[in-house]
Amino acid sequence: MRGRISGLGPGSVALSVVMSDDAPAPAGPAVPVEPAVPPRPPADRDLGPVGIWSGQFDFSSADVVRAAVGELESLGYPTVWTGEAIGREVLTAVGLMLAATSSLTVATGIAQVHARNALTMAAGHLALSEAYPDRFVLGMGISHKLLMDVRGIAYRTPLTQMRAYLDEMDRTSGIYRAVAPPSAVRVLAALGPRMLDLARERADGAHTYFVPPEHTVDARTALGPGKILAPEQAFVLDTNPSSARALARRHTTSYLRLPNYTNNLRRYGFTDEDFADGGSDRLVDTIVVWGDADALLARIKEHRDAGADHVCVQVLDENRRGLPRRQWRELAPALLGR
Repeated sequence: MRGRISGLGPGSVALSVVMSDDAPAPAGPAVPVEPAVPPRPPADRDLGPVGIWSGQFDFSSADVVRAAVGELESLGYPTVWTGEAIGREVLTAVGLMLAATSSLTVATGIAQVHARNALTMAAGHLALSEAYPDRFVLGMGISHKLLMDVRGIAYRTPLTQMRAYLDEMDRTSGIYRAVAPPSAVRVLAALGPRMLDLARERADGAHTYFVPPEHTVDARTALGPGKILAPEQAFVLDTNPSSARALARRHTTSYLRLPNYTNNLRRYGFTDEDFADGGSDRLVDTIVVWGDADALLARIKEHRDAGADHVCVQVLDENRRGLPRRQWRELAPALLGR
């Protein structure tokens, strides 16, 4: 990893008017400028070069989840990422996984900021970081309009919302009454340049998703050194082009409905033609690697050469509700060098 671990980094009290580069300045008298939030020190949390990302844990019982993360740990995977949609509350899920293991790092990819207020997020972050030192990474983000509609929350400018949320989270971290951890690491879900800038300024790095290696180059440039960069990489363990692409396209179809991702992919030369019918072969092969372990290793190397510290591998499986434990076992020797 690059640099040293960050502290808690409490910032100043949130302003009643939050200024950002995506909102016009309000008319009227000048507002006194608060002192700038001090920059966070460089992060030094070593997640390992490769980890596992899965959104499938919600479909398994708690006992199966415990067994699965225990097996990942025994196989030697250093980090596992779990997300939040409309299943388990993600900090509860993280606690379940951390309690079932002794050395595995667990990261959220992502915790939705509108699923809990800033005080609750800060308290959960600090409590888990103190209970499991150096084993929890809070990845958080605004998420998507679809999931905010489910919660009955208006989807507004993500950058403005995220900046205000971080202000309040830092303020409430400063008044936290329980035993505080020596450090607590957070990363932001970030795709566009301005959110990556915010991740550099106010977090310990970024977790990127549904991105080509070319995006990783730009993300590292935006973040600079000393910040965690952890892109997700989807993979199908199948050397048959027809069946592999069919499974990969099932995956891309879901995400191409979300403008956050399509808008980002346009920056890298993809067009409406690529987004049609679940994605062109060019898009599908860019977003989802398929083939054997060597094909996956080659893509991981692309991300690492582009500046990623850690690549989160999401193994796709025919069973939408199953955990790809067979593939995790089969891939472990290649991915972990064992």
